[in-house]
Amino acid sequence: NTILCLPRSFEYSQKNAVLVPVATLGVGGMLVYWLRSRHKIKTIEMGDGWWGSGERPLKGKEDESIRPFKIETSDKEIEDLQYRLERARYAPPLEGAAFHYGFNSSYLQKVVAYWKNQFNWRKQVEVLNKYPHFRTTIEGIDIHFIHVKPSYIPHGQAVQPLLMVHGWPGSFYEFYKIIPLLTEPARHGLNEGDVVFEVICPSIPGYGFSEAPHQQGFDTVATARIFHKLMNRLGFKEYYLQGGDWGSRITTNMAQMLPQSVKGLHLNLVFVSKQGLRRMISVMLGAYVPWLVGLTKEDVRRTYPFIQKNIYDILRESGYLHIQATKPDTAGCGLNDSPVGLAAYILEKFSTWTDKSFLDKDDGGLESKYSLDELLTNVMIYWVTSSIVSSMRFYKENISKDPGLTADARVGVHVPTGIAAFPQEIVHTPRAWAKQVFKNIITYTYMPHGGHFAAFEEPKLLAQDIMHFVRKVEQL
Repeated sequence: NTILCLPRSFEYSQKNAVLVPVATLGVGGMLVYWLRSRHKIKTIEMGDGWWGSGERPLKGKEDESIRPFKIETSDKEIEDLQYRLERARYAPPLEGAAFHYGFNSSYLQKVVAYWKNQFNWRKQVEVLNKYPHFRTTIEGIDIHFIHVKPSYIPHGQAVQPLLMVHGWPGSFYEFYKIIPLLTEPARHGLNEGDVVFEVICPSIPGYGFSEAPHQQGFDTVATARIFHKLMNRLGFKEYYLQGGDWGSRITTNMAQMLPQSVKGLHLNLVFVSKQGLRRMISVMLGAYVPWLVGLTKEDVRRTYPFIQKNIYDILRESGYLHIQATKPDTAGCGLNDSPVGLAAYILEKFSTWTDKSFLDKDDGGLESKYSLDELLTNVMIYWVTSSIVSSMRFYKENISKDPGLTADARVGVHVPTGIAAFPQEIVHTPRAWAKQVFKNIITYTYMPHGGHFAAFEEPKLLAQDIMHFVRKVEQL
């Protein structure tokens, strides 16, 4: 028996001599593949699109020329506006309601009186035209942008291209106060001699002077692709990005789409849609043992009481969002027809999104941070372009899908990221939560004051933070 077993055991050892190295190689190969695939950065597919009217033309290349553009007005436009302002109807406000029911109509009448009698649209058109405007056709629609270069470049200085993207209900005009600080820092007491920018501010398609998409489905990913094509067309291979509101989501998508083109991403509002068990535990423990879940004292101050700040306050401020994410065209009809309705709808956001306590003020605190000329200029950009409905549709295109199923929800952001957390922002995102999406946070700043419209309200604070971030990235 023993003799019979010998050849068989010899066979086994021969098989093992072959199998073990093969298995080791197999497991090793899988391990190497797994490690490599972990390091391979996932990106959003760039894809392509057509947003012009009708079918995409089969022949011919798109006109890639960049055309100078000027904002113009006419007597007819101004007379039509005056006619409508004269005939506005108002519902009296409830006594002592301040801004708790929305825009207080007693104060609205004062704003409209200023609009009719003192506001000078021709003069504001000149202000708007002080920066160079351009339009170019991308994916079938005309994209409007301003492009401001520094007038003086210190010796040996590299100029950093910076794309800044607005949100709703803002416009490219939000950046008019921050542009000179970024393009000519020394002149404005920001002696950051080592950092100077050329700034490109596009209008999101469907907003202001950018043509509205004619097809359904135009979301932030499509916008991100169009803005990459714009930067490419302007001759930039690498650039910095900055955004708040929709601009934050668009620039984040840009970083997820072509990380090799994005030197750095700076945000003043962070969207983190991942909720899950980890977040729930973080919320529950954060109030009692914040250090255990990576929250700071300042995070606690800004996040709790959680239900009040993250559910009730957001519910109060997001009624418009539900309308715009479902039936934007219905509500949009009235706003597109009535300048007074449009002003109330837009300016109410500049009140409570700038400071939550402005709810308690009869004038919504509007003139404590902005001038009526500034506020009405932003409203006029929506009015003269008839763009309120197309701007509202952007919510339907982006929010009517399950957020967990969108392409960007499963892709992290690996480019260097800077976050400026303003205390009056609608929602606070602690660094510990932001890290779930933004894997390479270089700077995270608790800003001392300011709200949602950072560039418009606190241009100097925001400019300093952008410069601080870019300087750190350039030193990496």
